[in-house]
Parts: sequence; C-alpha cells; structure tokens
Amino acid sequence: MRGDYSPFGLALDGLPIIGVVALAALVAALLRWPYAAVFFLLCTAFCVQFFRDPERVIPDGPGLAVSPADGRVVRLGRAPDPLTGEMKDVVCIFMNVFNVHVNRVPVAGTIQRIEYFPGKFVNADLDKASTDNERNVVVIADQEGRSFTVVQIAGLIARRIVCRAKPGDAFSRGERFGMIKFGSRVDVYLPHGYHQAVTMDQTVVAGQTVIAQKRP
Repeated sequence: MRGDYSPFGLALDGLPIIGVVALAALVAALLRWPYAAVFFLLCTAFCVQFFRDPERVIPDGPGLAVSPADGRVVRLGRAPDPLTGEMKDVVCIFMNVFNVHVNRVPVAGTIQRIEYFPGKFVNADLDKASTDNERNVVVIADQEGRSFTVVQIAGLIARRIVCRAKPGDAFSRGERFGMIKFGSRVDVYLPHGYHQAVTMDQTVVAGQTVIAQKRP
C-alpha cells in the first residue's frame, strides 16, 4: 500500500486471499461439487467487498486532519497518549466487517516512531480495547512539528494489523499506510492546538472526512 497504489480498486494485501478462494470456487465447480462451489463463490464475493480500496477525494487546506479509517465514531474526549502518557483529545473510530479497512494518515508529515504491542482480541467497540488489545502505534509529525498518534487496534475478529510505514517515511495527507484485516478500530490522539470536528456516532470516511481542525 506504500506508494498509494490500489490495483483494480482492491488492497494489495487482499489479492492473495481473493485469488485462493476464487480458485477454490473454480476447482469445486469443475469437480461438480455445487454446494462447495457456491460456498467458495460467496467467500470470494465477501473478500472482494472487504478488501475494496476506492480512491478518495482528499480535502485541501491548512490545519485539517482527516479520518484514518472508514467507520463510526465511538469515542470522543481526552485520554493519555499511549506512548507519552500526556492527556490529549482523542477520536476513536470503529470499523465493522463491511467498512473499507485500508488506513490512511490524517495529516501530511513524517513518521517519527512506530511501536507494536501484543495483546488481547476483545470487541474493539469497547473502551478497554485501546489498552488491552493487540495494537500498532504510529506517530506522525506534521509540517509544523506537531505529533499525531494513530493507533491501529485489532478486534474480536481482526487478527492481522498491516503497517507499511517506517520511521522517516514522508506521507501526504490521506495517503494509505496500512490496514487491519477483518474489522477493528483506529484511535487518533490530537496534538495541542487541534480540536475535534466530528460528533459521536458520526460515520466517517478514510482520507476524506475532516475529524479535527487547527484552532485559529
């Protein structure tokens, strides 16, 4: 996903899985196993919709942070940054299995730090998922040096966090940097000087919905 490339409108990480289940459907059809063929055909359709990766219209303008994920806002407020412990405004976005699961950086900037934490796989809709679940923390500094902390969190079904970013990489606002396979959550800790621009239960679109704005 690094390089913002999405062949056929699908995430690169999904192509091998789609290929395997599609091949299984073809083999079952050739062997005249109708129930197996229908089952694998339905699995193929599910994988295609799950790994879809449509292009997005990235908003222009200074002082904007966009959503890193498709989904629903499940938490707003203040919480300690998972790396520094500093209290910050946070926006938490829950993705179900029907959302696009490709993750995008909220602001243009440079990756400062990446930390992976093993953990549990409780429902990502719960608050304790932020501290108990398997997660990957990505810190990106914007062009003014402000640090945004983006946390990819595995969920009840999700078992694989993908992060293509590396420390030192430069990203444009809304550029793809990874994904979480099969449903989970992404939290964004905002630096001082930014305020939340979404509401609870709002549906957001990765790379497109503005979730935070710089204070005037």
